[in-house]
Amino acid sequence: MADEGNVISDLNLGNGADTGPAAGIVTQYVKDLSVENPNAPQSFSWQDQPQIDVQFNIGARAIDAEMHEVELKITCSSKSESGTAFVVDLSYCALVGMRNLDESQSHAFLFAEAPRILFPFARRVIADAVRDAGFSPLMLEPIDFNGLYVQQLQAQAQQQADAAQGEPAGNA
Repeated sequence: MADEGNVISDLNLGNGADTGPAAGIVTQYVKDLSVENPNAPQSFSWQDQPQIDVQFNIGARAIDAEMHEVELKITCSSKSESGTAFVVDLSYCALVGMRNLDESQSHAFLFAEAPRILFPFARRVIADAVRDAGFSPLMLEPIDFNGLYVQQLQAQAQQQADAAQGEPAGNA
């Protein structure tokens, strides 16, 4: 029983400053969604094979010292010889809370890990938007955001090395 008094008094001391690294998604949301079905209803009877084009871009901006907005922008279009069947533009975002991370850790979280977490939700929004436009849902293939992030870092390092040697970027 004597030990219980010590436990209670230790609880009142607190654990000190919260200095451990932390990062996480606070909330996620559709910031902008545009669905175009410019040739309906004729496009529903087209027989030519459509060409699906998917483009994506990742952006991040600081809201304050511990909060950032990450934006996953995805544009999907379906075009054929007959014309454009649909275009979907989605800006899917998240508020990301981070503290006690060094710059490389926070950059990696913002541009690799957060988009990886957001992508399944953005993928569902795209599929629903295409289905709601009257077409079969467009199921985007998974994207290796971490692999793309590493490739981009390697390309930047190579460009910097080329610039340091006086070579124009892109020449190997």
